[in-house]
Amino acid sequence: MSVSNALSVAVEMAMRQRDDARRALQDARSADQAARAQLDQLEGYALETQNRWGMRPNAAVQPEVMYHHYQFMDRLGHAVGLQTNVVGSHAQRVAAAEHALLQAELRLASLKKLVDKRQRDALQAQMRREQKQTDERAALQYRPSSTGS
Repeated sequence: MSVSNALSVAVEMAMRQRDDARRALQDARSADQAARAQLDQLEGYALETQNRWGMRPNAAVQPEVMYHHYQFMDRLGHAVGLQTNVVGSHAQRVAAAEHALLQAELRLASLKKLVDKRQRDALQAQMRREQKQTDERAALQYRPSSTGS
């Protein structure tokens, strides 16, 4: 396998890795948005429930009902706390996916630069060979005519 073929294979692999990293980042962002939406929904429900059970003037509420209400609100608060942890976990996954994508893009860019440099070097070598051949042909044409005079 020639060097240029190996480099083209490496570039193709790097492109696939970059595309995979991009998809992973999109998936992580989608999961993060879903987790945040669920947290917002839980917080909204907790606020709505608290407002609904707010103390009204001259309201008589039995202690058992208040006990169950407070117990429910504690459980709801616990669920909000758990979901907050889930959101934090998803934020870390998004950051890791962004980092992975950045690394994949940097690798691809460096491979492309290397391929471009190799192509420029090959083109310059070809131009030098052609110039050398041209110079040799000109020298050969000049030599016989100068020796004949």
